[in-house]
Amino acid sequence: MAFLLADLPVAVLGRMRSGRVLRRRAPAWHPGIAGRPPRHGVEFAFGDQASWGEPDTAVTTETRLYGPATARSWNRLHPRLTHRSSWVAQAGKLPVIEGTVIRLDVDRLPSGAIPKPVWLWHSVVDLDAGEVEVLWQAFLRRFDIEHTFRMLKQTLGWNVPKLRDPAAADRWTWLLLTAYTQLRLARELTIDIRRPWEKPSAPQRLTPARVRRGFRHLRRKTACPARAPKPSRPGPGRPAGHRNQRPAPRYDVHIKTANDKKPSQTAEPRPRRKSTKQQLRG
Repeated sequence: MAFLLADLPVAVLGRMRSGRVLRRRAPAWHPGIAGRPPRHGVEFAFGDQASWGEPDTAVTTETRLYGPATARSWNRLHPRLTHRSSWVAQAGKLPVIEGTVIRLDVDRLPSGAIPKPVWLWHSVVDLDAGEVEVLWQAFLRRFDIEHTFRMLKQTLGWNVPKLRDPAAADRWTWLLLTAYTQLRLARELTIDIRRPWEKPSAPQRLTPARVRRGFRHLRRKTACPARAPKPSRPGPGRPAGHRNQRPAPRYDVHIKTANDKKPSQTAEPRPRRKSTKQQLRG
């Protein structure tokens, strides 16, 4: 992704597994040395602390949930690519994609589990301590974004309607964002209708999903700026015997299944065998 977005003002930040092995920059090549110039330097193994060396930056931040959080970074590290997976179609020499590796260590976790280090890779090289501190905090905010997406899909039904137009999908998304904002604003107005396994929570700490359960009871605390409705007769509606003049467009979607086979050659029908009574009559 960093290779494809290199010509755009976009920076990539992602998590790497703790068993990865990256490479440092290749050493300088001097004339007269036998062999071709090296493309990769020594290894930087995440699981071997002896291969790390001194970090380029180190910063410690005091946090409320995790205690002291220490972030260390090493600049200009790159993976050694091979002609497989997404690099199969790449002809010639594979590129050297350098970046910054960040290791985050925390003192504790809110769940009480044993904390493990988090390894991050950033597509920008030569970062200072302030940028490293912002990057690991921005990555932890990703968990909040993922929970928000799950709430929009499971609770508010973001992907439930089968929309036929991109403009309609955009309008539906904006409506969900408006509903989500209303749930956030109605925290202190609703009552907490919690499940038997959920713990009580203060009104300021209610999640939007829990606010939605008691949203129907808001009419007791809210005023109605509209006037009383006037009695009226129902509209005439569509006249009897008239169809909709603008039916919804239909699209032919063919789903190929295992039962779809080539049409076999039609054979001539076999003559029907006469019964015993028909033979006697004949």
